[in-house]
Amino acid sequence: MIPVTTFAGRKVAVFGLGKSGLLSAGALIKGGAEVVVFDDNEKSVAEARGAGLHCQDLRELDWSQIAALVLAPGVPLTHPAPHWSVQLARKADVEVIGDIELFCRERARSGADCPLVAVTGTNGKSTTTALTAHLIASAGRDVQMGGNIGVPVLALEPFAPGRVYVLEVSSYQIDLAPSLHATVGILLNVTEDHLDRHGTMENYAAIKALVPAGIEAGGTAVIGVDDRYTRAAAERIARAGKKLERVSVLAPLREGYYAEGTRILRASGGRAHAVVQLAGIGSLRGAHNAQNAACAMAACVALGLDWPTIQKGLISFPGLAHRMQQVGRKGKVLFVNDSKATNADSAAKALGSFPDIFWIAGGKPKTGGIESLAEFFPRIRKAYLIGEAAQEFAKTLDGKVPYEISAVLSAALEAAARDAEASDAKEPVVLLSPACASFDQYPNFEVRGKAFADLVRAMPGVSSPATQ
Repeated sequence: MIPVTTFAGRKVAVFGLGKSGLLSAGALIKGGAEVVVFDDNEKSVAEARGAGLHCQDLRELDWSQIAALVLAPGVPLTHPAPHWSVQLARKADVEVIGDIELFCRERARSGADCPLVAVTGTNGKSTTTALTAHLIASAGRDVQMGGNIGVPVLALEPFAPGRVYVLEVSSYQIDLAPSLHATVGILLNVTEDHLDRHGTMENYAAIKALVPAGIEAGGTAVIGVDDRYTRAAAERIARAGKKLERVSVLAPLREGYYAEGTRILRASGGRAHAVVQLAGIGSLRGAHNAQNAACAMAACVALGLDWPTIQKGLISFPGLAHRMQQVGRKGKVLFVNDSKATNADSAAKALGSFPDIFWIAGGKPKTGGIESLAEFFPRIRKAYLIGEAAQEFAKTLDGKVPYEISAVLSAALEAAARDAEASDAKEPVVLLSPACASFDQYPNFEVRGKAFADLVRAMPGVSSPATQ
C-alpha cells in the first residue's frame, strides 16, 4: 500500500466503499489523516464499520472541517446529476477527488524518480497497459501496474527510485484527478461510450484528452490519430509545443509510428527507420492490437528501451484475460474469449481479426446496437444470441447473417462448437465478443469471460491452444 501523507492531520471524507474506496481510506489513515467513510449501500457501511473504519452519514458532517471528499470513480460527478455527496462538498467549497489524484499528489511529494505511464482511450486501454508493463519488466526494470485494470492504484508498492508505474485510467478516474501529470500520457482512441456519465461526446473526448495534454515537463504524449477526436487532441498538443508521438494503423505517417501489414514502423522526416514484427504473435493479432502495440512501444522508447528488447518483449507477451484470449482448441476449432468487448466498437476489433467466425453475442445492450458492425457480417458464419439484446440483434442480422437465439451462454457455446466442427472452414473460431455489457446475466465481464473459458475447457477433447 502507498500511504497518503498529503492529508496528514486533516479530516477527509470518503464516499463509495468498493475496493478503491476502502483502499483510499486505509492509505489516508496510514498517512496520518482522520477519515470518515460512507456509502449508499447499508451492507457496505456495515462491513466497513466491522473493519474498524469510522462510518458516518456524510449528510450529518460539519463540512467546514473537511479537507477533501474522496469519491469512488463509479459515483456520478456531473451527469446525469451530481451525487448528493458531491453537491454537499461543492456547497462547502470542498474539493472532490479520487484515488488517482491521491496517488499523483503523493508521487509529487515523494520526490522519487518514478516515471509514470498513464493509458486511456475508449478501447484497448487494458491491453496497452498490460503490454507496456510487460515490455518494461522484460527489460529488467522495476514496474508496478494498476489503476482501472484491476489493482487499485494505492494498493501498489510505495515509491522508490527508478520504479515505473503504468496505470490504466478511465474517464471517471481522470475526472477526479486534476494533478495527473504523467511522464508518458497515452490516448488510444475515442468512440461513443459513457455518455450517461459525461453528457456529450465533446465532454467525454475532452476528459480523455487531459491525459496526453497534462504530461509533465519533458514528458511525451502518445496519441492514436485514427479518429477525429484524437486527431484534434494531437493538433492541440502539437501547437502547445509538447513532445508528441502520433500513431496510426490506417495510413503511413511522416512522423510517428504506423502499421504496415504485421510490421510497425517509426517514421521521421517521412522516412521509416525502425521496424518490429508482430507476425506470429497470437496475443497481438489484428489491427487494433497493432495500435495497442505501437502505443506501448512509443511509451517504452520514451522511457529509454531499445528495439531488440521491445521485440523480445512483444514475442513473450501472454495477452490479456478476456480480450482476444485464446482459451482452447478442439481439432481445427479455436475458442476465443473476448468478453471485455462490451460495446460494438470493441467487438469490431475481434471480428476483424478472423475470417470464419461462429459468433456468440448479446447481453445488456448499449446505445447503437450492432448496426455499425455490418462490414464484418461476411466474416460471420453464424451468430448465437444471448441475453436481453438477443431479439434486437436478431432484427439487425436478419437476412444478412444466419443466427439462432440461444438465450444463455452454455447453449450458445454448445451450438457454436457443433457448427464450427462441422464447417468447411480451415480454422473456424468460436468467438465470445458480446458487444454488450454483462449485467443482465453476470456481475461483470470478467465473470462472463471466466464462465465461457470454464465451459470451453470442460468440453471433451479441448486442449490448450498453441501460440498462433
